[in-house]
Amino acid sequence: MSPDPAHAQEGARRLSPARVLAVDPLLDDPETRIVVCCGSGGVGKTTTAAALGLRAAERGRKVVVLTIDPARRLAQSMGIDSLDNTPRRVKGIDDAAGGELHAMMLDMKRTFDEIVEAHADRERAAAILGNPFYQSLSAGFAGTQEYMAMEKLGQLRARDEWDLIVVDTPPSRSALDFLDAPKRLGSFLDGKLIRVLLAPAKVGGRAGMKFLNVGMSMMTGVLGKVLGGQFLKDVQTFVAAMDSMFGGFRTRADATYKLLQAPGTAFLVVAAPERDALREAAYFVERLAAEDMPLAGLVLNRVHGSGADHLSAERALAAAENLEEPGIVDQDDGKAGLRNSPDTYGSSGTPDDPGPVGRPHGPEGAEETSANTSEDAPADPDRSADRLAASLLRLHADRMHLLSREQRTRDRFTARHPEVAVTEVAALPGDVHDLAGLRDIGDRLATVRPELPDPAE
Repeated sequence: MSPDPAHAQEGARRLSPARVLAVDPLLDDPETRIVVCCGSGGVGKTTTAAALGLRAAERGRKVVVLTIDPARRLAQSMGIDSLDNTPRRVKGIDDAAGGELHAMMLDMKRTFDEIVEAHADRERAAAILGNPFYQSLSAGFAGTQEYMAMEKLGQLRARDEWDLIVVDTPPSRSALDFLDAPKRLGSFLDGKLIRVLLAPAKVGGRAGMKFLNVGMSMMTGVLGKVLGGQFLKDVQTFVAAMDSMFGGFRTRADATYKLLQAPGTAFLVVAAPERDALREAAYFVERLAAEDMPLAGLVLNRVHGSGADHLSAERALAAAENLEEPGIVDQDDGKAGLRNSPDTYGSSGTPDDPGPVGRPHGPEGAEETSANTSEDAPADPDRSADRLAASLLRLHADRMHLLSREQRTRDRFTARHPEVAVTEVAALPGDVHDLAGLRDIGDRLATVRPELPDPAE
């Protein structure tokens, strides 16, 4: 689907060209080999990554999307029963341009196992894989998921099998944990605890055991009470078996980190037009700049819009009040006078008219007449229409207040970071669950179609 020229012209008026994120040129550029989608949780990173991958594939590139989303929404939207640590080809895409789309979901433990199997002989690999401490480490040690995401990215790029790798970064409370993972791993491997645990294995024999008894005595006095002696033995055995691999971990982590800084990588920060999400986005932008990571721009997701934004919330509320208040809108003076006159109660005629035969006069007759009117007379269609119109006007006023709040939030971000290019994606009525939905998101990403009104207009 090609961008709507009218929308493109509208976008050019509302967002200056310097701040418009051009998605298609980014995806089409053969020099772009990695796109990393990052942002806080719940802002649509996974959907954005999948939509970008699909769009790039249907424009002729061979793409693999790597997700770390445990909800498995990516597999469902791409029509795959399940994703695992092996890239799976996605069927049903438009491959007229010669592109391909593959998808995979990081299996943290399996990635760790693959590293061990690839860099240790069979006997040592079996010892490591069966070690209780390794099993705990590979299954959920803090930072392991982020580090393994880096490892898998490095593996995919080294194979040079795909034109483009789109990465959906791990969900985490800390903004860029996956960037910190290599440093944390290096600190862990170079820490005093590891060096003490590793020393006996390096010394070997009785001397090693003697060193172990001396070196471990202080730790076992404190850590042993908390963790248990068996745990410390498991750690020591693991460290001894992994000794030859530690340098490889650091080397690969450093290489992947440099890969993320390379010109062929582009970071996209994904956010929603909400205060907390854009505050996190601002932190992402600043952190990426501090780490010399190439930022392509901001994807502002789930933005609300209105086709009637020329009608302000104030005017809509005023019109609703006019419709809801009797005697304000288009009332005939004569009828209004009769309706409000106390002399007309109990009679539809003149004050001297005795009314229908057999109907009593006075207050009792008035009450009976009123009750009969409310029960038997049909509802006034004009009043029903007025009430419906008033409700719609109030809904519109609520929508315009929401748009105004989102506009102010976005403006605060762009004022703070005017150098960041932005593209806006409209909020959808439901979740994306198939290729058609991803394709629609891709169209919206690539079309300059801001949903937020410009207050200057």
